[in-house]
Amino acid sequence: MVKSRLNRTLEKKTKKNLYLSLAGIIIILFLLVKFGIPALINFSLFLAQGKDQQIAAQKAQNQQLVFPPVLTQSFTATNSAQITISGSASPKEKVELFVNNNLTDIVDTKDDGSFHFNNVTLNSGSNTISAKAKLSNKESDFSNALTISYTNKAPSLTVDSPNDGQTFSGSSQQEVTVKGKTDNGDIRITVNGFWAIVDGSGNYSYTLHLQNGSNHISVVAQDSAGNQTQKDFNINFNQ
Repeated sequence: MVKSRLNRTLEKKTKKNLYLSLAGIIIILFLLVKFGIPALINFSLFLAQGKDQQIAAQKAQNQQLVFPPVLTQSFTATNSAQITISGSASPKEKVELFVNNNLTDIVDTKDDGSFHFNNVTLNSGSNTISAKAKLSNKESDFSNALTISYTNKAPSLTVDSPNDGQTFSGSSQQEVTVKGKTDNGDIRITVNGFWAIVDGSGNYSYTLHLQNGSNHISVVAQDSAGNQTQKDFNINFNQ
């Protein structure tokens, strides 16, 4: 009898605890639906909005970037003290030109982004040329650098053999080697328009086939800047 009462009491307590647990779960679910999920959604929207704002700010920052111009030049040496420098950048920008780190000129880009600097003055010897682009209060980094050498001094040239007016005869002398010397460096020698062999010390030679009678010989030395020295003479050949 006592045991039966004890069982009934325990059973009532168990049911009561179960009901209370179910009630607690229902209340928690209600609160979660009413407050938790909307808060979670709002938090997700906040994160997404923050990310969109960050992307928009990054795009705006990229749109405000000013990229360096590009200089284009086909030669690295010249015998002219003034040259034209061309290049490309973005439209509606200003481009500053620097020669040997000194600001020398400013031009506006055209509608296609191209620009030209006319009458750019070079110093004797090697010149480093670069540029910057500007838009409003922003400016780019320096462009690619050009190195252009300016010299107007013609290369030296001697013809050591044969001598002007010299006469050759017989089949064994129908081929003559023209020899001489020029400056060290990047000097091209031509004999009657044909390239001669030039060694590291400036010595050159070219073997020329003679025609019967008078033979005109023209030797030209030209450096990379286009400066030239020319020697002309005549030799004779009798078969």
